[in-house]
Amino acid sequence: MTKKLFPPTESIVPIEFIERKIYIIRGHKVMLDTDLAELYEVETFNLNKAVKRNIDRFPEDFMFQLNSEEAKSLTFQIGMSKIHGRGGRRTLPYAFTEHGVAMLSSVLHSARAVQMNILIVRAFIALRRMLATHEDLARKMKDLERKQGEHGEQIAAVYSIVKQIVHPPEKSKKRIGFALADKEVTN
Repeated sequence: MTKKLFPPTESIVPIEFIERKIYIIRGHKVMLDTDLAELYEVETFNLNKAVKRNIDRFPEDFMFQLNSEEAKSLTFQIGMSKIHGRGGRRTLPYAFTEHGVAMLSSVLHSARAVQMNILIVRAFIALRRMLATHEDLARKMKDLERKQGEHGEQIAAVYSIVKQIVHPPEKSKKRIGFALADKEVTN
C-alpha cells in the first residue's frame, strides 16, 4: 500500500473557482499573478520575485507582462485593483499561460504549490475540452445550416413544379372550326 504525501487535491479549491480565474488575453488562456499568488497562498510580490530569479524558465509563451491598456481593461471587467496610485499596484500584472503555471511549481518550493499546480492544470484541461466541444458543436451547426440551405433550394424547386402541375398556366385558346369571312354574302 502506497502512502499519499498530500491530501486529495480536489478538496483544496473547487476546480470551478480556478476556471473562473482563467482569462483569454492576446489569444492565450492565462492566469494573472495576483490570482496565482492567492491560490498558492503567497504574496504577489514574492511570487513575482521567485519568477524573476528564474526568468530563464519563463519564455514569452509561458509568461508575459500586460500592457497598461490590457490592465485597464481587466480593471473594469473583473474589478482588479487599480494599477497606479494610492492603494494600487506599482507594476503591471504578469499573465501565465498553462505552461507557465506548470513551471511555477519548480520555482515555488512548497507542498501547496504542487497541489495547486495539479488543480490548475486540470482546470486548463477541462477548459480545453469544453472549448473543443463548443467548436465541434459550432462546426455541426454550420453543416446543418448548409444542408438546410441545400434542402431549401430543392424544396423550392419541387414546390414550383407541383404548383405548375396543380395550376397550369392558361394557354390562349384557339378556336376550332371554320373561320367566317367578314364579308357579307349577297343573293
